[in-house]
Amino acid sequence: MSAELNAYIEKIRADFPALHQQVNGKPLIYFDNGATTHKPNAVIEAEAEFYRTINSNVHRGAHKLSDLATEQFENARRTVQKFIGALKPEEIVWTRGTTEGINLVASTWGRKNIKAGDRILVSGMEHHSNIVPWQMLCEQTGAELVPIPVLENGELDLNGFAELMEPRVKLISVAHVSNALGSINPIPDIVRMARINESVVMVDGAQGVSHFEVDVLKLDVDFYAFSSHKLFGPTGMGVLYGKEELLNDMPPYQGGGEMIEHCSFAGTTWNQLPYKFEAGTPNIAGAIGLAAAINYLNGLDRKVLAAHEDSLIKRAHQLAEEMGGIRIIGQSPKKASVFSFLLDGAHPADVGTLLDQQGIAVRTGHHCAMPLMERFQVPGTVRASMAFYNTLDEVDALFRGIEKAKMFLL
Repeated sequence: MSAELNAYIEKIRADFPALHQQVNGKPLIYFDNGATTHKPNAVIEAEAEFYRTINSNVHRGAHKLSDLATEQFENARRTVQKFIGALKPEEIVWTRGTTEGINLVASTWGRKNIKAGDRILVSGMEHHSNIVPWQMLCEQTGAELVPIPVLENGELDLNGFAELMEPRVKLISVAHVSNALGSINPIPDIVRMARINESVVMVDGAQGVSHFEVDVLKLDVDFYAFSSHKLFGPTGMGVLYGKEELLNDMPPYQGGGEMIEHCSFAGTTWNQLPYKFEAGTPNIAGAIGLAAAINYLNGLDRKVLAAHEDSLIKRAHQLAEEMGGIRIIGQSPKKASVFSFLLDGAHPADVGTLLDQQGIAVRTGHHCAMPLMERFQVPGTVRASMAFYNTLDEVDALFRGIEKAKMFLL
C-alpha cells in the first residue's frame, strides 16, 4: 500500500469509532462486514440529532417539528434515488431491509402475477431470504422454484441458466453479490436473457451497494433491494427500488396508516406511490441515518476504495496459497472482498473461536446459504468479509491468527 493510500484509509478509519477498541485484550480486527458494517460518526450524529431536536412524526403534521421531520425524511428518499440512479423518488420504497423488500415483491407482484405452472428462477448461491419467500409463493400458487446451477469456482453457470429459460419463467431473482462466496453475478447478461423471455428480474443488492456503484437504470432491473446496515447506515432500515409501472400495478403489502387515500366501511382507496407500500409510522431516524451514510460515501473516492478492497482479497488469496492447508470456497474471477474458507481438518466454528480470542471478528457457519453449502458438500465456512476501512496489515494479521489456530487444532 502506498503511503498516500495508507494515509487516506487511516483518515477514513478515524471516522468509525467502533473500529478503535480492544476485544479479548487485542485490537479489534473487524472482518464481519458481510453481516453488518460499522457506522461513521456522520451517521451516528445524524440519528442522534434527529432524536435530540426534531423527534416528530412525518406527514400531515400541523407543527414545525413535523414539517422538519417530513422534509428530512423525503430528502433522504431523494438521496437514495440519486445514489442508485432511479428515475423518480416515487420508485423508492422504505422497508426494514433486503428481506422485507423481497417479501414485499413476493407478496404483492408475485401473488398477482404468478400462477400454477409458472416458474421462478433463483441462483444456487442465494441467501435464504431470496429463497424462502419464493418457496412460500410457489406453495400458495402451484408455481415451481428452480435453482440456477453454480460452477465449482463459485460462478453462476450462465449456460445452465440459458437452458432453463423458457416461457414458463416469469421471474428471476438473484443476488448481485453472493454473501457466502463474494461472487459478483453478471446482472446485465441475466437481464438481457430475461428481456428476450419477457421475465421480470429482481436483484438482492444487500452485498452489492457497499462494494461498488449501482445504477438501476443501466442494469435495467425491475426490482432492486438492499439494506442500510450493510451500507454503513442504521439497522432496521432498507430500500426496495421498483419500476414505477410495476409498483403502480401491485396491490398494497400491508394495511394501516399512510398507505390509505380514503377509508370508510364501504371501502378504502390506496395512497399514491411510494406511500401505498409504507403502512404505519416509518423508521424516520433510520432513513435520515441512511441518507447520512450515502452522503458520507459520496464524499469518498469509491473507485479508489474498490481498488483497495480488491487488493485486500487478492492478498488473502495469495497468503492462503502460500500457507497451504486452506480450501477457498468461491474463486470467481469477478469477486467482491469476501474470503470464505475451510482450514483442513478443523471445524469452522473452532477456527472462528480461536480467531476471536485474538481480536479477529469473522463469521462461521452456513451464512444463511444452506443449499450452497450442500452444493459444495461442506457444513459451513469461515468467512472474512472486508470493507474499505480494512487494511493489508489486518489481512496479514488474519493469517497469523489462522496459523496459530492451525497449530492449536491440528
